Amino acid sequence: MSVSHERSQEANEYMKERMLFTPRMFQVINTVAPEVGERFADFYNSVWADGALPRKVKELIFTAVGVSYRSPACLIHIIPAIEAGATDEEIFEAVAVGMLAAGFVPNGPGIPYAFQYAVKVLEIAQKYRAGEPWEYIKPHEFRV
Repeated sequence: MSVSHERSQEANEYMKERMLFTPRMFQVINTVAPEVGERFADFYNSVWADGALPRKVKELIFTAVGVSYRSPACLIHIIPAIEAGATDEEIFEAVAVGMLAAGFVPNGPGIPYAFQYAVKVLEIAQKYRAGEPWEYIKPHEFRV
C-alpha cells in the first residue's frame, strides 16, 4: 500500500532536514511507510547532532570507516559531511586515515583496495559540489 506522493516527499524532506541527506533506501520506504523514515531520522539525528564532536567530524569519521572497510553504503556520508561544512582538505585527510586503517584492521581490505574507495569519495565530493550526477560504488558480488 503506497501513500500519496506529497506525503512521501514530506518524509524525504523531513529526513533531509535532520540527516542532511535522504538515503536511497528511505526514498523507497517513504513511499510505503513515511513514518518509519521520519522516526529513523529522529534516531539518526540524536546520534549525529553536534555534541562533544561536531556533526561534520562524525560524518567524516563514518566516511573514513567506509573507506577502511570498502563499504559503498558508508561513502554516502560524505554528502552530509559537505552539508555540515567539510572542506576538500578535511575530506582528503579523513579518507587518507580510512585508507591507512584498511591496512591495519583484522581482515581489512588493505591500503591499495581502500585507496580506490578514497578516490571515489573525493570524486563524489567534487561532483556533488559541482551539482553533477554521481553514484555509489557498486557493492561486491557475493561468490559461493
